[in-house]
Amino acid sequence: MLNGMQKTTHSKMNLIKKYNVAGPRYTSYPTVPYWDTTPPTIEQWTSSVKRSFDETNLKDGIALYIHLPFCESLCTYCGCNTRITVNHNVESPYIDAVLKEWKMYQTIFGTKPRLKEIHLGGGTPTFFSPDNLKKLINGILENSEVCEEAEFSFEAHPNNTTKEHLKALYSVGFRRLSLGIQDFDTKVQEIVNRIQPFESVEKVVNAAREIGYESINFDLIYGLPLQTRKSVIDTINKVNILKPDRIAFYSYAHIPWVKPGQRKFTEADLPIDEEKRALYEIGKEKFSENDYVEIGMDHFSLKSDTLYKAAEKGKLHRNFMGYTHSYTQLMIGLGVSSIGDTWYAYAQNVKKVEEYYELINKGQLPIFKGHLLNEEDLIVRKHILNIMCKFETSWEQKEMQCEAVYNAIEKLEEMEKDNLIELNPFHLKVKKSARPFVRNICMAFDARLWRNLPQSQIFSSIV
Repeated sequence: MLNGMQKTTHSKMNLIKKYNVAGPRYTSYPTVPYWDTTPPTIEQWTSSVKRSFDETNLKDGIALYIHLPFCESLCTYCGCNTRITVNHNVESPYIDAVLKEWKMYQTIFGTKPRLKEIHLGGGTPTFFSPDNLKKLINGILENSEVCEEAEFSFEAHPNNTTKEHLKALYSVGFRRLSLGIQDFDTKVQEIVNRIQPFESVEKVVNAAREIGYESINFDLIYGLPLQTRKSVIDTINKVNILKPDRIAFYSYAHIPWVKPGQRKFTEADLPIDEEKRALYEIGKEKFSENDYVEIGMDHFSLKSDTLYKAAEKGKLHRNFMGYTHSYTQLMIGLGVSSIGDTWYAYAQNVKKVEEYYELINKGQLPIFKGHLLNEEDLIVRKHILNIMCKFETSWEQKEMQCEAVYNAIEKLEEMEKDNLIELNPFHLKVKKSARPFVRNICMAFDARLWRNLPQSQIFSSIV
């Protein structure tokens, strides 16, 4: 006979098997594969940008994401849009193009934007020289205002982030950086082509704190090829020595049909199902032992960090940049492949650098796909954001007339039987033990997914 602990473990493993399906990460709703096949016209997009700007610029400010795609080498786990090159002559033309795109948006605004957030993502933002990064940000800040509680952040590669990079970005308002660690195990680093000694990371962290950076995030990934329980424990022990303010502990998304670089290894090299989930549970336990609190989905922070404080006040927000402590309705994306969000519409820029330059030089916004949200989309989006940020959501009687909400309640009843949620007539709450299944719970509301289930795999597995 099984004892109580064995029964609990057995039940948990059954739930992992049951809910380990392919599913979206919900950085948006609708998710990109379910955007309408006919994208917004330039006129529709600019009209939506202007509407959202006028509604919220004075009250909340706007967010800005800038994609800097260049990397000197390919990390084979990566699912981002990158351009691999060692030619640094690409820096200036790219910055000039981004600043031209920004001026197009400033014309649409008609008045000074109030910047609440700027995030530099990649690629490798620190591929660019310190002087060029300052040139970029000074160009963005020209004819703009900075909100009093603005947060400027950037992603950094520990191997090429110098003290000069840190000083340059600090001088133009950056106070937060995110270091892509992924894993400290040398075998894992070799197979994913991301070799960075602990000493390199330690050097950057110490320099950032000496300069005055207020928040440092580490990106870690579980489920990478050749990862074991022992290697994950060793990685997290090293992380805890440096004590970053935030940790993002992501599930590796194996999508070799999208990113051929992932074919360097096979599924046989990957921890899967229960073993992969065990890596997350080990990490979660060790983070807790070291004073980190679980925030949202796959994120942890110290209680001194603004992310924790926002979660405690119910003000956590999520957009294409991930979780943030401040709310903005309008997010402008600049650079190749970046995505903008007006709340009422999405638009993504072209993915090839050459095509991006061509459109920018014509004076045309470089969008090539997007989506105009209808009334149902807005309702579903609200509930998915509530679940991912607050672990609960409520709906009014009139929302029961929305097919997506009505159908979601039927699907949620199964999850209630599995003790994942508390479900009342107009309210849903995710149980703390069920946070690994948040994406499954969000999927219950995903009307576009259920109406057109994919015939081939387009998402990675949830667990």
